[in-house]
Amino acid sequence: MVVMQLPHPRTGRRFESPVPPGSGWPGDPATPRTAVATTAAQVASMAAAARSLAELDAEISVCRACPRLVEWREEVAVSKRRSYADEPYWGRPATGFGAARPRVLIVGLAPAAHGANRTGRVFTGDRSGDFLYAALYRAGLANQESCVDAADGLKLKATRVAAAVRCAPPGNSPTPAERATCAPWLDAEWRLISRYVRVVVALGGFAWRAALQMLRDGGVAVPAPAPKFGHAATVELDGVTLLGCYHPSQQNTFTGRLTPAMFDEVFALATRIAGTSTGEGAL
Repeated sequence: MVVMQLPHPRTGRRFESPVPPGSGWPGDPATPRTAVATTAAQVASMAAAARSLAELDAEISVCRACPRLVEWREEVAVSKRRSYADEPYWGRPATGFGAARPRVLIVGLAPAAHGANRTGRVFTGDRSGDFLYAALYRAGLANQESCVDAADGLKLKATRVAAAVRCAPPGNSPTPAERATCAPWLDAEWRLISRYVRVVVALGGFAWRAALQMLRDGGVAVPAPAPKFGHAATVELDGVTLLGCYHPSQQNTFTGRLTPAMFDEVFALATRIAGTSTGEGAL
């Protein structure tokens, strides 16, 4: 059987879709020998045992614990969107991206089918990512406003971006079981960076709830009833500020529910609380 390979749009190197681990995709943290979780119990065990972000990212990037999500992400990687038909698709889980010692952690919902599931980097290659990284650039938290692919040179300052669910879900809607299965990966990421983080920005109500659970599982005291999500809502929790923001979905940005000015206000507040420098070109 002949497996089709297509050139990466920036590097020109040819890849299968989905991309096999260790084949040279920009930013791929895994190798062919990276351990693969195939059950919820294995996710929990491997996440708890991870001792570095590099180890965690590698294991996240090859996870196969949710059969429906694996089938969907790989189907999308083969069928593709017409406008990207000549590109290889990552077709694997999206890891966290950014600083290893962040003062700001941004939590989203899940990768987009033709965004991060195509490019291999969270919030990259779709309009939500365009909106997010442009705002981070204006806030002085990114070195550039564009986010085209995983080899475009984007770097974040004192900031890390992660998703509550690491695979692109059908209809952008993971099931409760899939959310629960994936949660230990976020818990492990928090464990490895929590000593540095001062602000957690939750993009949308789902991410808000996931962030609260992440903080709770990490030993942060969360009041009951749980704080309610709202745009620019802030909650102080044991030295960490949880900050709400509408998700930069096309529905929200096209309708004006979330404007660039509203996004800028959120990240200006986040940088002020976190104590990072601000302003365009601050990196």
